[in-house]
Amino acid sequence: MSSPYRIQGIDITELAERFGTPLYVYDADVLDDVYSGLRERLHPAVDIFYSLKANPNVAVCGRLGSLGAGAEISSLVELMTVRRAGIAAQDVIFLGPGKTRAELEACATAGLYAVVCESLDEVAELERIAAERNVADLPVLLRVNPDFHTKGSGLAMSGKPRQFGIDAEVLRRSAAQLAGLRRVRVRGFHAYMGTRFLNADDIVHNTREILALSAELARTLGIDLDTVDFGGGFGVAYFENEKDLDLDTAVAGINDVVEPFAKAHPGCRLINELGRYLAAACGTYVVQARYVKESLGETFVIADGGTNHHMAAVGIGSFVKRNFPIRSLSRHDEQPAHIYTVTGPLCTPNDVVGKKVRLPRVEPGDLIGVERSGAYGPSASPGLFLSHGFPAEVLVHRGTAHLVRERDRAEDLLAKQHTVDFGRGRHA
Repeated sequence: MSSPYRIQGIDITELAERFGTPLYVYDADVLDDVYSGLRERLHPAVDIFYSLKANPNVAVCGRLGSLGAGAEISSLVELMTVRRAGIAAQDVIFLGPGKTRAELEACATAGLYAVVCESLDEVAELERIAAERNVADLPVLLRVNPDFHTKGSGLAMSGKPRQFGIDAEVLRRSAAQLAGLRRVRVRGFHAYMGTRFLNADDIVHNTREILALSAELARTLGIDLDTVDFGGGFGVAYFENEKDLDLDTAVAGINDVVEPFAKAHPGCRLINELGRYLAAACGTYVVQARYVKESLGETFVIADGGTNHHMAAVGIGSFVKRNFPIRSLSRHDEQPAHIYTVTGPLCTPNDVVGKKVRLPRVEPGDLIGVERSGAYGPSASPGLFLSHGFPAEVLVHRGTAHLVRERDRAEDLLAKQHTVDFGRGRHA
């Protein structure tokens, strides 16, 4: 067999034998390079916040935090995660359109940089909670649903009817309500137009429009503009005919927009909020081929893991199935001379990780890797389907492999379930 694939010098076969498959492997060097490459280019007035929804693993969050990233979170568990990851509360914002009372109470007392409010009712609820908890100065950002449209997003989040944020026109009429706040302090605004932008011009356009809208709303509402989170949504090319975002062009355009805004609003904290872009490239989903079989002229590789761990690989949101980059890890230096459809072990025809993928010869026991899988892997997958549970996750840092999430065991999956004493049936 040819030389197997290595991560920071570690043989992928060694990782598979030690931790088992299916397996997510995160390369901390890649994580570092992506973050540092952006940080070095981006205007110093802009802070980078990591969106945990992309990959909430505490080690991934901790590594990004150690490099200087703040965090955007949307649940109590994510709040616990950033605390364990060592990210300071003053570098954390909490958002989401349906926050519970318990979440709002936790936000009121956690010392976060800001709670991102997605409705005026939520602002009023926080005002009541702050009074009950005797919190004198509870900082919030108002999430705006802008009245301009955008293009180029794989998933639009604003600029049209959405459950997210407050319509800009509604905010313009809200000066009296906001002026009546005694415990809540509005620091500024948040807007997030969408995700998977691969065109630099779209990102620059969004940044320009969000900053302009924030300045206009601050004047209209009489708010001291202390913070603007202008989102991010930097895309990652997964599929054929896609090209990676031109980072130099995108950041140069952002900086050109940010520079005059920062001079006009000295001390205003600007936040660029990214999840997929920071985490995707560092991750590989590793599966082992169990069987290779032919059906009606098509050759299938049936692996031990599939879309139950990597639902994004199904191509959700696409009318046509498109493949993530997939490679043989066992024979990575051989020519990809064969066509295979790579599936998982699930009892559904939708469990297709890669459709008609060109790979070197595959034999049972070979390792196959789905690349660019560091974002929206386990966090966006039905891991309990057929009760397989979630896979182990490993972070390789400075040449050492660290188990950063244990594989679900049968006892883990059954521990929260309870049987009922039904007695003996009539035909027992």
